[in-house]
Amino acid sequence: MVGTGEYPRQHTPAPATPNTMQKRVRFDFEIQFTNGGSLKGEDFRLDINDDAISDQALTDYIIADLRLLMVGRTRIFNKEVIIEAHKRTRTVDAGQRTRLVDLSHTIEDGLITYKGLPAPIVCDYLSRETSRQFYEAGTEFQIGKIEMVTNTGTYLDCPFHRYADGKDLSEFGLEAFTDLEGTVIHVPHTDTLAITEAHLQGYEIRNRAVLIHTGWADFWNTEAYYENHPFLTANAAVYLRDCGVKLVGIDSHNIDDTRGNSRPVHTTLLGADILIVEHLCNLSALPDSRFTFSATPPKFKGVGTFPVRALAKVG
Repeated sequence: MVGTGEYPRQHTPAPATPNTMQKRVRFDFEIQFTNGGSLKGEDFRLDINDDAISDQALTDYIIADLRLLMVGRTRIFNKEVIIEAHKRTRTVDAGQRTRLVDLSHTIEDGLITYKGLPAPIVCDYLSRETSRQFYEAGTEFQIGKIEMVTNTGTYLDCPFHRYADGKDLSEFGLEAFTDLEGTVIHVPHTDTLAITEAHLQGYEIRNRAVLIHTGWADFWNTEAYYENHPFLTANAAVYLRDCGVKLVGIDSHNIDDTRGNSRPVHTTLLGADILIVEHLCNLSALPDSRFTFSATPPKFKGVGTFPVRALAKVG
């Protein structure tokens, strides 16, 4: 399918009057769909407020304005900024979601998340009994002390985990891991351990948190959890990157195959600033779509991984 068209403003300040001269970007595009087929457009135009706009932003506006689903790989080309009158503005609808689903494992003293890494120590720094000497009768407090590696429980990986010059947790805005539109893809571990590109096709995944449900969380905190676990293949990671996902989560011991020393999924996804959440649980309680996903870590400088309270909002 090929067409031409007009597109709304890049931002949403007070709308200009008809025929006001504004900067616009003219471009061609090609969109492939994860369930087959493609869409091409020539000489499309979008009002912008600045001197430039990224290919990613253009793609996002096309998808939103045409209400496209199942978008996979995309391409913007022949892009040119021109001076021309804009014609319309954009409206955004917001949905309301009510049910919360906890997707995190409980962290407790002695929990082993990854064999070879120490278990957390959770104890009192100030016990209630000791605190009584500092406060009036009937008043007592507890101050806890936690000693742990950052790869504990359900945790989020950001680029600094893999790359020395990658963004750490403090450098990501809240929008990177809060209220992301989500998609669950079911690939039971009883069917396969290797999750390939073919398993990921036919779903709405662009600009979404893609959560891979394998059922491996059933083995959490047992010997079986640590070995021969489900994982994404290298080509699956490339596909997710090329389809423009925001975050990838899995309910398994690792998103990579840990039987060797290579970690191509971490390398590909974190290299593209796509966040990773490992050791999820309760994914069976989610619908395949129509929910948002959050996995918010503390704002640490110089840290690439940290436990999160992962959750979904379902309405």
